Amino acid sequence: MRFLRKSLMGLFLLASTLALFGFSIMMVRSAIENKDEGGRRGGGGRERVFAVNIVPFEAGQQIPILQVFGEVQSQRSLDIRTSVGGTVIELHPDFQNGGLVQKGDVLLRIDPSNAQTALALVEADIADAQADRREVARTLELAKDEVSAAQEQAALRLKALKRKNNLVARGVGTEASVETAELAVSTAKQAILARRQSLQSAEARLDQAKARVMRVEISRAEAERNLRDTVLSASFSGALANVAVVQGGTVANNERIGQLVDPLALEVAFRVSTSQHRRLLDEGGQLRRAKISVTLDVLGAALKTEGALTREAAVVGEGLTGRLLFASLENAKGLRPGDFVTVDITEPALNWVARLPATALSGNNRVLVVGDEDRLREADVTLVRRQGDDVLVRSRDLRDAKIVAERSPLLGEGIKVRVMLAEGAEEPAAPAMIALDAERRAKLVAFVKNNKWIPKQAKDRMLSQLKNPEVPQQMVDRLESRMGG
Repeated sequence: MRFLRKSLMGLFLLASTLALFGFSIMMVRSAIENKDEGGRRGGGGRERVFAVNIVPFEAGQQIPILQVFGEVQSQRSLDIRTSVGGTVIELHPDFQNGGLVQKGDVLLRIDPSNAQTALALVEADIADAQADRREVARTLELAKDEVSAAQEQAALRLKALKRKNNLVARGVGTEASVETAELAVSTAKQAILARRQSLQSAEARLDQAKARVMRVEISRAEAERNLRDTVLSASFSGALANVAVVQGGTVANNERIGQLVDPLALEVAFRVSTSQHRRLLDEGGQLRRAKISVTLDVLGAALKTEGALTREAAVVGEGLTGRLLFASLENAKGLRPGDFVTVDITEPALNWVARLPATALSGNNRVLVVGDEDRLREADVTLVRRQGDDVLVRSRDLRDAKIVAERSPLLGEGIKVRVMLAEGAEEPAAPAMIALDAERRAKLVAFVKNNKWIPKQAKDRMLSQLKNPEVPQQMVDRLESRMGG
């Protein structure tokens, strides 16, 4: 039994060895055959050719467009402020946000009671001051008369003194009478001085009365101005914004209650870099009146208008860089102050530059050129401007050369390519147009309107085309064939 078990194990090991040996021989044989076939296949390999799109290098004159972002603002905007305080008793019917007013329209009225009272008090002060001035004027006239009378009396006293002196000289008079006459002359002179002092006092009082009248007249002018300021009118035609008052409300002196904006006198403000600003200057260093185009993108519906550069800010501004420019707008319909818009500025024309797709230029300013036998070679160019998805480049050696429009990591020096875009391809001919008579046009229009199988969008397009004097012949033939069917 033991001998039988060992014999069976030996047969099993022998069979396994023979199986492995046979499998090894088959693997070696298969490897040798595959090697021979691979050698035969490798001898006939072909070069790989890549398909590329090309653009011609056409040097000429190009007008660069500088694109920046700006904000629309109003050239005429006015803060509506009240010069006097009080209760608002009347408002303009359109005194609300977005309301339109005309020049001279009354925007609001403030209760004029306080202003009228102040004006009445000033009128009373004026009457008092004028009465005081008249009284002082009369006093001045009396003072002048008193001075004249004192001067006449002094003259009489002086004559009497001379007569006394003559009498004494002839031995008729006495020294006592002469002294009495001299004393009378001195008294008369003192009276003249007193009267002149009264006259000067009267003149000073008259000047004070005139000054008082002037002061109260100034007060009256101020009171009248305050009364006029109770009525606030529009300085120019425009729209209202930031309204913050209602009828019956109370406003304070110089309180801002709204803003008046002229929606037609608009301009756009935008900031450019220093290098971009330098390109917009003329030979004298002044800002060119370059043309601009302003675009407001509203859910895919672009509002466009034209304009021109007008001025630049005098200072850069703290913490800012570049230059702040302003441009006027010719037709600003649809735009409002505060809109964020795209501004395209027309720069001076550049000569001897070519426009290429930006994908044709590498990071080191090199392009791929299709040379002899449709093999690529690299060439250096000078980058002048970037224009969105295009670039403006300059080169002396690439005139009318074929430039690869889109570079890829698979393309490089010496690679053979196949050009995809045919040169000199003719544009497709325009569709033939025919004129329709009234009867034929009416039949076609009725057929399109009554056909329920045509989509609404296509039906509107066909009806719009049928209204034109000339209609595409292809569309007419297709509709008449359906009508006949």
